[in-house]
Amino acid sequence: MIQTINSVFKAQQAYKYTLRNSNATQRINKLSALKSSIQLYEKEIYAALQSDLRKSEFESALTEVVFIYSEIDYAIKNLSSWMRPVKVGKTITALMAKNRIYYEPKGVCLIISPWNYPFQLMMAPLISAIAAGNCAILKPSELSSETSSILCRVIEECFEESEICCFEGDAALSTHLLSLPFDHIFFTGSTAVGKIVMEAAAKNLTSLTLELGGKSPTLIDETANLDIAASKIAWGKLTNAGQTCIAPDYILIQESLQTAFLEKYKAAVQQMFFTETGELNLSSYAKIINEKHFNRIQGLVDDALSKGAKLPYGGPANKSTQTILPSVLTDLPENANIMKEEIFGPVLPIIPYKTIEEAITFVNKMDKPLALYIFSQDKKQIQQVIKSTSAGGTCVNDVLIHISNPKLPFGGVNGSGLGSCHGQFGFKTFSHERAVVFQSTLDMSKLIYPPYEKKGWVLKWLRKLM
Repeated sequence: MIQTINSVFKAQQAYKYTLRNSNATQRINKLSALKSSIQLYEKEIYAALQSDLRKSEFESALTEVVFIYSEIDYAIKNLSSWMRPVKVGKTITALMAKNRIYYEPKGVCLIISPWNYPFQLMMAPLISAIAAGNCAILKPSELSSETSSILCRVIEECFEESEICCFEGDAALSTHLLSLPFDHIFFTGSTAVGKIVMEAAAKNLTSLTLELGGKSPTLIDETANLDIAASKIAWGKLTNAGQTCIAPDYILIQESLQTAFLEKYKAAVQQMFFTETGELNLSSYAKIINEKHFNRIQGLVDDALSKGAKLPYGGPANKSTQTILPSVLTDLPENANIMKEEIFGPVLPIIPYKTIEEAITFVNKMDKPLALYIFSQDKKQIQQVIKSTSAGGTCVNDVLIHISNPKLPFGGVNGSGLGSCHGQFGFKTFSHERAVVFQSTLDMSKLIYPPYEKKGWVLKWLRKLM
């Protein structure tokens, strides 16, 4: 396998010089071919996601496949304008020059994707890499092995390995890939592994994008519509059984609303994910990816309860089906481990606050999150929260939906990520913005050339004009 990887990497390093001269039409054709290949394997993709994560076909279509069709269509529609050199203004020091920004491919890129949205989170950056004219080596997660296998077949269907190639394997494979001098690395995963990727990239001075996660807070103030808040949070928290990097991680709620919100949240969860007879509807509720993560989430709950937290909603987990019931924790002590790491599961801590300033202080004590959600009808208070905190993205009176708009950048900040993706932002991520100056033959540069005696007037003139 190592020898094959090295051979493919060498071939892509050679081919990137040919690929960088591709025009918009050629790249659009590649994107169209990718879409056709996905369509060919669409049913197999749904079956793989069902096997790996027990995702329903509807959820898989909504959050994985249709999402990617939309990204491809948007790139095809706008790629010609994205590739066009951008005109920029003149300066007084180069009055006769024409200034442009050219977008050139970075070269050979490595894309490492996670298991929670194994199809979407590989294909989205790949679309951007293709649009920008790059070669790419793909490393999907071995934990979602069925989807990884189908993903590689999709790639083999429409690309030569000298352009795009997919490798399945474990962490040892990733370690070898990270040792190679790629031109760009795009990694989606945990913050802990992101640090390892960043360290490896530094050895080759490779540029990189990190899509990580963190504890994304949801603030609910006294003006919020609790019915809307409860239903949207229930959907956003429990989609993919909470295994979503931008899922609401915990709730900060005005203390007088906690009891009412809890009842409305429970009602919303029951309506969405339980049958009329009160049983969990496994056809609409995903499983935890594997036993390791199941034990990790259950361990966080057990730790919190052992330290005095309460479980007003939830129940026993089922290890045989890798299912953890939708749960709520209250009365959390400060030393509970569940408030120290991303939950990545269907457990929702609820923390009351007295003033909005208290809530803002709580958020700012944590690392900067990938997402922050606000449920409020008080415009002044909404702006106060936005201006007083930092997050990769924010939704007001909704959750998750910012990721679906390719006109918005998606990415984290500091501990939750580095760089952004989707739409033109993804195109720029996989491009180098190259400054190009076309100087006129009527150049005035001699005014600043030595000798400098008797040229004091030039500086006076420049200072007046600048």
